Amino acid sequence: MLPAAVVAAFEIEHARWVEDQTRQTRELRAALQQQHPDTPEPRLRALAEAGLAHYDRMFLAKAAAARRDVFFVMSGAWRPAAERFFLWIAGFRPSDLLNVLAPQLEPLAEPQRAKVARLRQTARQAEDALSQGMDKLQQSLADSLLLSAATGQEEEGFDDGGAAGSYSYVARRMGGAMRRLEELAGFVEQADHLRQETLRNMYRILTPRQAAVGLLALGDYSQRLHALSTLWAARPREPV
Repeated sequence: MLPAAVVAAFEIEHARWVEDQTRQTRELRAALQQQHPDTPEPRLRALAEAGLAHYDRMFLAKAAAARRDVFFVMSGAWRPAAERFFLWIAGFRPSDLLNVLAPQLEPLAEPQRAKVARLRQTARQAEDALSQGMDKLQQSLADSLLLSAATGQEEEGFDDGGAAGSYSYVARRMGGAMRRLEELAGFVEQADHLRQETLRNMYRILTPRQAAVGLLALGDYSQRLHALSTLWAARPREPV
């Protein structure tokens, strides 16, 4: 599939995902308003598990898109402007997700609060490790480009005979840099795996009602970011 087709297909899939999340958020809100705190909560458990599965589908879609056009996924161009401001390796930091969730879940039992604190610490450590890996990858890529430039200075000029020849020549000179770029998709998948595991581990800590409240909070937060992006795009602007 050509890069332009990858972009278009993923943007369509993401738009559908957002629509489904909006619907799920409405269902969660209605269920929480109807349920009495002391009644059994199979409906809330089912809705919460459906919400987690919904995030899983987006992580899978992003991984597939990143393997085809990692720069598009990393750019966050498929997200509204306000969301792009908070991006970390093509998504939200898991510790930021916990910061959105935790205030909405109080009061937590003391064992729950301790587990959430450990989960936040683990997430931050993993984030730091991935960020350091990205820094090393960037430096390695820069070193590969410098090496390619130094090697190219020793070569004579070439008559490529067309675009295909030019691409082949550049690819040979920048083989190391190309291999470094291919590692980027792996970082996107690792970051999404961390986001996925953070959500799943948080779900294990919470009661079904608390999990439903947390997913509702995430849905509302996303909708507010969408609204902020819309307001920003429609703001009055001074003439150039």
